[in-house]
Amino acid sequence: MIRNPKPIHIALLVSSTIATVIALVMYFILDSNLINVIMLFTLTSGLSFFLFFYTLEFFIYRKIKLIYKTIHSLKTQKYDAVLENFDWDKDPIFEMSKEVINWARDKKIEIDQLKKVADFRKEFLGNVSHELKTPIFSIQGYLHTLLDGAMEDPEVNTKFLKKAAKSTDRLSDLVADLLEISKLESGELEMNMERFDINALTKDVYEQFEVKAKEKHIELTIKEGCNKPFYVLADKYRIRTVLVNLVSNSLKYGKANGFTSAAYYVMGDNILIEVADTGEGISQEFLPRIFERFYRVDKSRTRNDEVGGTGLGLAIVKHIIEAHHQAVNVRSTAGQGTTFGFTLKAAL
Repeated sequence: MIRNPKPIHIALLVSSTIATVIALVMYFILDSNLINVIMLFTLTSGLSFFLFFYTLEFFIYRKIKLIYKTIHSLKTQKYDAVLENFDWDKDPIFEMSKEVINWARDKKIEIDQLKKVADFRKEFLGNVSHELKTPIFSIQGYLHTLLDGAMEDPEVNTKFLKKAAKSTDRLSDLVADLLEISKLESGELEMNMERFDINALTKDVYEQFEVKAKEKHIELTIKEGCNKPFYVLADKYRIRTVLVNLVSNSLKYGKANGFTSAAYYVMGDNILIEVADTGEGISQEFLPRIFERFYRVDKSRTRNDEVGGTGLGLAIVKHIIEAHHQAVNVRSTAGQGTTFGFTLKAAL
């Protein structure tokens, strides 16, 4: 028995069988002479072999082989190999194979995207759970301590109530930021565009952080040559949020006796606004993910009361600037400082 028969084997078997049957019929039933039977056997065998071999090879075997290679390519994801080896024009099976391969390629892209979304969602839920857990556990611990007897001590109960209140404020800020970023991502918020002086707005934000800056011995400055009106067309309330997040971020990670400086540059139809600091800086490997929600440069460090924040500030900054159809970027050197820049449409 022949294993893995090829078209030539099948053609030989079928043709010899047909020729033998015809020869037997001619010899025993029609009483033909032996020479005529042998000639007819040879002719029939050769003709039937040629017809069956051609039929099997070009109409069946090669088609089955193409289907097999197509299936194999889908399993190994080597789509182009099949298309390069088979170039029969207007062949229905080949056309079908191309359609199947293209469909599989599109589905793979779609599946990869869904996997990324699933991984992102999983990471996001884990981060949200972690961020919510910290203030909730703190509040729970303070309240249980008070209920277990600390309420009777005036110094302790006031201290613990203040700590619990601080944790509730942080929890409230986190929920508010989550709602804000959700609206920004869904496009539900409409930008209220107006003309205003970005330098005046920056100074207003500086006043908000004046006390904190003095506590950390950080100077809030406007770069030389930039302390004059620069008018932009944007949503003033949202851009204030951007500046608040950037200035707050510079103070959190700033170094004592350093500075936070704002600068403005006219760039054609836009104005580039930069907020620079002389803080801890960020290594280059972390910069591509710095605008992601809850992303931490130092994975071992949790957010504490000293650093504060919800971990959503830079993500909100990115979404607000992109909602203005503008760009935000960051450049940094570890140990030397960080500069965040974003553009806004210039207004006359």
